Amino acid sequence: MAQAGAPAYRRVLLKLSGEALAGGQAYGIEPDTIGRIAEEIREVIAMGVQVAVVIGGGNIFRGIAASAGGMDRATGDYMGMLATVINAIEKAGVPTRVLSAIEMRAVAEPYIRRRAMRHLEKGRVVVFAAGTGNPFFTTDTAGALRAVEIGAEVFLKASKVDGIYTADPAKDPTAVKLPRVGYIEALNRGLAVMDTTAISLCMDNKLPIVVFDLTRRGNIRRIVAGEAVGSVVSGDATSPKG
Repeated sequence: MAQAGAPAYRRVLLKLSGEALAGGQAYGIEPDTIGRIAEEIREVIAMGVQVAVVIGGGNIFRGIAASAGGMDRATGDYMGMLATVINAIEKAGVPTRVLSAIEMRAVAEPYIRRRAMRHLEKGRVVVFAAGTGNPFFTTDTAGALRAVEIGAEVFLKASKVDGIYTADPAKDPTAVKLPRVGYIEALNRGLAVMDTTAISLCMDNKLPIVVFDLTRRGNIRRIVAGEAVGSVVSGDATSPKG
């Protein structure tokens, strides 16, 4: 248990969807949203916490949508991964290094686990771009994979809702929020947390997932400080530490 005043986690991975970066826009990147998220990350870094980030590219291009339109699925996924790099190289206002699973040395460093760890230890925010570098894997799965590789203590899944519900609260007024959920329960009930591969990877490595509302200012800091925010997915539905 963290001491009073000490952060609950020392190393975290923050998963941001591309849609979150679009803010109120239908697509693209909203500068005000980027600035607010960067400021929150800066606050967390000031607490002595190491932060890694995985960013989706759904606000620019989504491979699955392209596949539905007749494009080869693998090609669509590769384009989606490149879109994550477009997001990742945006200025964050804090010491940042972008590590890409697809080599593109002109704009990002190649992903090497030890290099990522070293950047984190030096207080830099590490942005993992281009997913896993392979088609058919979501950026949620990439986030879970990188979190496990760097020894993150929690997976922070940013959302537009304040946690996990039994149904979509925007469509079903009877939907009930679930403060704590077990990995198996999330898989068996098909709860909208993230894809099954990502959840299974977190489960196998006992990595807790916190699903929270990114639109509420300060939520990232609150979670890192140990406050009860959003919904927690872990091995033990009563304990965020799994």
